[in-house]
Amino acid sequence: PSFLRIILEKADELGADVSSLCKAVVSGEALPPTLRKLLNDRGVVVRQAYASADLGVIAYETPSEEGLVVEEDVLLEIVRPGTGDPVAEGEVGEVVVTSFNRDYPLLRFATGDLSALLPGISPCGRTNMRIKGWLGRADQTTKVKGMFVHPSQVATVLARHGDVGRARLVVDNAGGQDRMVLHCEVASPSDALQAALVASIREVTKLRGEVAFLAPAALANDGKVIEDLRSYE
Repeated sequence: PSFLRIILEKADELGADVSSLCKAVVSGEALPPTLRKLLNDRGVVVRQAYASADLGVIAYETPSEEGLVVEEDVLLEIVRPGTGDPVAEGEVGEVVVTSFNRDYPLLRFATGDLSALLPGISPCGRTNMRIKGWLGRADQTTKVKGMFVHPSQVATVLARHGDVGRARLVVDNAGGQDRMVLHCEVASPSDALQAALVASIREVTKLRGEVAFLAPAALANDGKVIEDLRSYE
């Protein structure tokens, strides 16, 4: 959905007529209500799909826009990350999918994505189970603007800059748009170091990121490298 927004904004800059773009199926990242409203206000009806390269479409959104209905040819579970134990309805956990495809069967395939089961059935009339949608990653890997960002990439950035102590990549979505900020513990911050870090983030992750300097020992000692603070309410 973030790339659809970029297309529309670029069309505005170029004065291009994109009025024929009136329907879109989006995937790869969450669709916050603010972004959905922005797209709807532009005349684009948006529906979400949850899919993976291994399984194809797993769940899809209907016109009721109340969660994603699970495809009937797969078995979907929400489990506690790292254990495989089912969680209670409504509790966030990892999406695990079983597919009995004769050519490519998958048993309890752990997607690494977080979601939650919704109670009841969809107002649209579909009776299969529903999930809330994509709510982040079960591990510290996250997805920003449709691209995965891994802790190893943060380590690669830090390895290039010996002046940085510990660091944490914080992802938020203020205003409905994803943003990455690398919080770095630095004894002697400088504009030059900030510019170099911004360049490294772009080169390693292929995404734009910001840098915020902190005093040494300012970050919590909890082993967290990537912190996803995005809200999807």
